[in-house]
This record gives sequence, structure tokens and C-alpha cells, in this order.
Amino acid sequence: MTQLTLRSNPSVELKFKEYPKEIKPKLNYLRKLILEVAKESAIDELEETLKWGEPSYLAKKGSTLRMDWKAKAPNQYAMYFKCTSKLVETIRKVYGDTFKYEKNRAIVFDLEDEVPKEELKECIRLALTYHLVKHLPLLGK
Repeated sequence: MTQLTLRSNPSVELKFKEYPKEIKPKLNYLRKLILEVAKESAIDELEETLKWGEPSYLAKKGSTLRMDWKAKAPNQYAMYFKCTSKLVETIRKVYGDTFKYEKNRAIVFDLEDEVPKEELKECIRLALTYHLVKHLPLLGK
């Protein structure tokens, strides 16, 4: 594994503190998976910041990956992908109904869902390495 340098904007920690107590562990788990995948994928630097007020993760050769919970859908949280990429389209083709989707922009989880860890890690990997695989059929899947 490569040594990962995480450049974290302090506003992200403040954002995590604002989430309701039942949501924090869910989003912290997604964050943990993102960092785990970055290390396993030999990504040497990852930026953690806020984009559109949502915790966001950017790797040099990747596509922005975001996560959030919204009060208008209190029993759900989501991982967002750049909607102009082929990411969600490809994830839907490869993993089908393993996940619930929001159009071409997100994987949505209900609070009681068991997150399919290995499948989600692969989705995260695709996002963090997107510019290396976007030319491949099914992003190399």
C-alpha cells in the first residue's frame, strides 16, 4: 500500500458534527471506505473538502466523489458521483439492483440498509481512478 496524504479542509469536520447522531456513523463509514480504497489503490494524495456543502473527495486522476444526508429525505443518505461521467451508468450495468440509484448521480442508502462493502469499494475505486479507466469498456469492469 502507498502512503496516503490526506489534505483535509477543517470545514469537513464541522460538517460531520452537524449531522444527526444516527447519520454520523453511516457517513463516517463511507468516509472510512473512501480512505481505505485510496490507500489500496496506490493514490498518494486525496483532498477532503466541501463541494456544494457536502463532504467531497478528490484524487488527481479521479472524479469527485461526494456524500451527504438531507433533511428532506431523513431516512436516506447517499454517495454522489459526477453526473456527466459514466460512473453511475456503469455501476448500474455491473451491479444492477445491488444498489438503489438516483438518476445518473448517486447511490442511495436507507438507514437500515446493510452496505455491500466490497461492491461499494469497487464503485469508489472507479471514481477515484476515473480518468485512468474512462476509456475502457465498462470502465474496465
